[in-house]
Amino acid sequence: MKTVLLVALGLVGAAYLFALGKAVAAARRTKSEGTDSPTPSGFELFIGLVTNFFDTLGIGSFAPTTALFKMFRLVPDEKIPGTLNVGHTPPTITQAFLFITAVAMDVTTLVLMIAAAVTGSWVGAGVVSGWPRRNIQIGMGCALLVAASIFLMQIFGIAAPGGDTLALGGTRLVVGLGVNFILGALMQVGVGLYGPCLILVSLLGMNPQAAFPIMMGSCAFLMPIGSLKFIEHQRFSLRSTMGLALGGVPAVLIAFYIVKSLDIRNLRVLVVIVVLYAALSMLRSAYVERFQIVPPAEGVPVAKP
Repeated sequence: MKTVLLVALGLVGAAYLFALGKAVAAARRTKSEGTDSPTPSGFELFIGLVTNFFDTLGIGSFAPTTALFKMFRLVPDEKIPGTLNVGHTPPTITQAFLFITAVAMDVTTLVLMIAAAVTGSWVGAGVVSGWPRRNIQIGMGCALLVAASIFLMQIFGIAAPGGDTLALGGTRLVVGLGVNFILGALMQVGVGLYGPCLILVSLLGMNPQAAFPIMMGSCAFLMPIGSLKFIEHQRFSLRSTMGLALGGVPAVLIAFYIVKSLDIRNLRVLVVIVVLYAALSMLRSAYVERFQIVPPAEGVPVAKP
């Protein structure tokens, strides 16, 4: 069954690569520049390298990446959720292959948790891909505040220590599926799944090690599927996406095979500060632009009166 899961992941990844490849080919034909260029800058490659290195160690990549995008004004606010999902997909698929293979857990529980997250992602992407800029700013500002809170919980150990079980059943399985569905939907507005999923697994009494195949497998399936919506509506920065993807995959392999573990407590403190800055900056932008008339997103249909 695990082999079937990995084959399915390969097929989903192939569909994602086909859609992204079409976007890259179109950009090259039109010789696009700026955020639509398929050639990332060195700094964008560096962001992909750093965020995915620590992502593999469990710190998550969405919040730090959002903070850097906002701080250095690399991606328009309305395109940040799509860029996060489309750009971090290849590194996340790499993580999933590695951790699903390496960590032993009940495959039925793993498949059901992944399916719940993917369903939530599909629902969430369909909504977020059509949101106006201000909704994105407010949603991501709140999402970053949630992320900062989760980082603080991890820093101060305010979470259940977890148990020894590697499977869920009965009420605990129902609760796990419901929460993972919500986490999948929230991924599309920029709430990373890793931190909340780790806390969820611990609260359900599972071995915290089981969180890695669950959270990485969930993201590896839901992100390509959600990315198809963002690519369809052109709600992502191609240049930054390529930076995250090309810089991220080598970082995952380095973290998994060479570093394996690292004391990241002090890094989490720094991330909290940076993420809070990005959250307040995003909410401030929404407040300042509240009376501006923003045209509808390209590719999103507008209802006629």
